[in-house]
Amino acid sequence: MAADDASLGALGEYALRFVKPGHTIGLGTGRAASAFIRALGASGIKVRGVPTSTPAEELARSVGIPIVSLAEAGKIHTDFDGADEVDPRLNLIKGYGGALVREKIVAASSRRFLVLIGYEKMVRRLGDRGSIPVEVLPFGVPLVTAKVKALGLKPRIRENDGKQFITDNGNVIFDCAVKRIASPARLDRELLAIPGVVGTGLFIAMADVVLVAEASGKIRALKR
Repeated sequence: MAADDASLGALGEYALRFVKPGHTIGLGTGRAASAFIRALGASGIKVRGVPTSTPAEELARSVGIPIVSLAEAGKIHTDFDGADEVDPRLNLIKGYGGALVREKIVAASSRRFLVLIGYEKMVRRLGDRGSIPVEVLPFGVPLVTAKVKALGLKPRIRENDGKQFITDNGNVIFDCAVKRIASPARLDRELLAIPGVVGTGLFIAMADVVLVAEASGKIRALKR
């Protein structure tokens, strides 16, 4: 059972304690990140936001958060984003929302990467939910398909309403079925070594803090 909107709303409000006026912050994509963006807009705290996707940008603008590009941002103090899986070492799988490459770029550009999740996103081992998103150049689809299969994964090109899903970068996403990831860091390296792979949804040793909305309504903070 997934965390409900009320729990994610409380999580977004809790995360405001990590925001200071005048900061430039990363704005993530997905339900939890959107709850944070709405809470931030309602708070009136004056910040600048670097969005990780078109939907994140549109939502931020709608609640009055000024937007800057990565080039304009200078330093990003904290990136606030969600995750699709979080293991006990705070490694992540992201990208079910389709923004994995921009999310990884913004996270890597930030001094601190703070992840917001519902309790159901905690897993014993990455891959427990059965899929790893991989962003792929359209030209490279045949090669990447063969190479990904050779790694033991089962790639499927993501579709939305019967059409190929296209990222903000103009690429496609492979949802790669997986049963067990023995070494997430090694798999990430192997996938990135394939010509045509732009990025993976494996975020290894990147998260600094994970805030978890528990079923009880409490917020638990985990630090790496």
